[in-house]
Order: sequence, then C-alpha cells, then structure tokens
Amino acid sequence: MSDELKIAYKLKEEFNKWFNQEKHNGAENIRQTQEELYHFYETVEKSGVPGFITNIRTLKNWQVEVLNSFVYDYSNGFLEGINNYTKVIKRNAFGFKNFKRFRARILLSHKGSCWLTMGYRLR
Repeated sequence: MSDELKIAYKLKEEFNKWFNQEKHNGAENIRQTQEELYHFYETVEKSGVPGFITNIRTLKNWQVEVLNSFVYDYSNGFLEGINNYTKVIKRNAFGFKNFKRFRARILLSHKGSCWLTMGYRLR
C-alpha cells in the first residue's frame, strides 16, 4: 500500500531476525552481536523512516543494557509484574483507611511470598 510501510515492515523483520539470532549467540559472540547491531543502525539511517530513526536513537542510548541482556540471564520481569499488581491494588484501595490493613491486603494477594515478608511482621 505504501513504500514507507513496506520499508518499515522489512526493518521490523530484520530487527526480529537479529534479535532471535543473537539470543542464541550468547556471551561468546557479543562482539559479533554488537557489529550486527551497528549494521542495523546503518540500515535504518539509510531507510529514512522517521519512527525507526527515533527508535534506534533510544536503542543507542540503552545499548549497553541491551547487549548485557544477551550476556546475562537475569531479568526483573517477575518483580515488575509484582510491582504492577501492587499498584493496581493501590488504585482500587479507596476503602483502606488503615495502612496495616492495606499492607496485609498486598501481602495476602501475593500469597505471602517470602521475599516480600522478609524482616517484616504484620502487627
């Protein structure tokens, strides 16, 4: 339908291909991963698609963290999920006037996960 849309689709597919390939390369080939990322930057800059140029600027700003995600197997996704769920409880907690009850509701909703209750007691 549109030349720019066609180019954007190809760029998206090229990024997906790079990402999936580099997930399997691991720490041993991090230099190769970095070089291929630079190649992707050049391809996007040549394409001239404004949305992708903005995206690679963000990717360049977070490049160290992105490359580290291929080297290390750590993720804070689980913790982010718990934080998000806690914020949902907070938004819906208009009736809680007592902080201890609100805290108890959060702990109960997370089924008393050990890391949440370490060092704390419900009084």
